[in-house]
Amino acid sequence: MNVVMLRHQLRSEPSFEIDESFIRDLVRDLHRVDARIYWIDLLSTAAVGWTAFAFAVAAPLFSFRMFAWEAVAVFSLYRALCFMHEISHQNQRSLPGFELVWNLLVGYPILMPSFMYCGVHQNHHKLTTYGTAQDPEYLPFARSRRLTILFALESFLIPVFLLVRFFILGPISLFSKVFAEKLVIYASSLAMNLHYRRQATPALVAKVRRHSAAIITLWGFAAMAAFGGWLPLRTFLIWLMVCSVISFVNTIRTLGAHAYESSGEPLDRLGQLLDSIDTPGRFWTELWAPVGLRYHALHHYFPGIPYHNLGEAYRRITASVAVGASYQKVTSPSLQHSLRMLYEKAGKWN
Repeated sequence: MNVVMLRHQLRSEPSFEIDESFIRDLVRDLHRVDARIYWIDLLSTAAVGWTAFAFAVAAPLFSFRMFAWEAVAVFSLYRALCFMHEISHQNQRSLPGFELVWNLLVGYPILMPSFMYCGVHQNHHKLTTYGTAQDPEYLPFARSRRLTILFALESFLIPVFLLVRFFILGPISLFSKVFAEKLVIYASSLAMNLHYRRQATPALVAKVRRHSAAIITLWGFAAMAAFGGWLPLRTFLIWLMVCSVISFVNTIRTLGAHAYESSGEPLDRLGQLLDSIDTPGRFWTELWAPVGLRYHALHHYFPGIPYHNLGEAYRRITASVAVGASYQKVTSPSLQHSLRMLYEKAGKWN
C-alpha cells in the first residue's frame, strides 16, 4: 500500500488512535538537553565546514579539488545551519550563549541570522495555524506539481535574495524606522508561504536592526579584505555556490517532511502527526536531514525533545507492542519515496 492510500485510510479509520499518556511515559526522560552535545556538535561541524570552504577557495577554480571541498563544506555547513531549528525550540536557560555563538559562526556568514527563524517557526507547530494560510512553512504541494517544481528550483536563488535583503535593503532600515518595520513584516522571516506576515513589535524591530548592523559590519570587513588583496575575490563566488546548494538540499528535505494534505483547516496533534513524515533511513540520511530532522513526524508530536534524543524516542515508540505498529505507518523508507508520492498526489489535481 503506498503512502497516499495509507494516509487517506488512516484519516478514515477512527480506530487509529495513539495513547498520548502512554507515549509520553515512554519518552518522559528524553526531554532534557545535553548542552555538551550541542556545543561539541556545533563547534566541530562549523570548524570542518569553514575549513573545507577555505580549501575550496584555495583550490584551482572549477577543479575537481574545488568541487570535492565544496561538497564537504555544503553538508558540514548545512548541518551547522540546521541548529537554527533547535535554537527556535530550546530556551536560553538550556543553552546559554549558544544562539550568539551560532550567529557568529553560521548565521551571519550565511546570511540566515536566528531572528529570521525564531518566532516564526513556532507558527508551524501551533494547533491553530499548522497547515493554514497563517503557517509560514506550509504550501499545498500535494495539489500542484507546478508549485512543487518551482519551489525546488527557486531555492537556488535564495542566497541572491538574501544579499539584496541585507546589503541593499538592510542599510536603508538602519536609517528609517518606518522602512525597518516594513522589512520586519515582509522580509525578515524564513517563510515559504509568501502570504505570511510578521508582527513588527518595537522589540523585534530593534533586534532585527542590531543583527543587520552586525552582519553589515562583518561582511564589510570581508569586503575590505577582498579589495585589499588579503581575501581572494572568488571567495564570494564559492560562497554563492555553497549556499545555493545548501538551500536546494534544505528545500528537498522540506518537501519530504510532510504529506502536505491539509485542506487549510487547523489540525490537532494527531492530524499533524499523520501529515508529517519520519525517515530514519541509513546513516547517510543524516546528510540531508541532520540534527534530528529525519524524525520530523515525531518532532511535531514532541517538539520539546532535543535532537540528540529523537533517535532513542523513535526506537522506544516503534518497539512498543502497544503503539509501535501504528506509529510506523507514518515512516517513509527514503526521501526519494516521499518525493515520488508527493509528485504522484499532485498529479491527480493537475
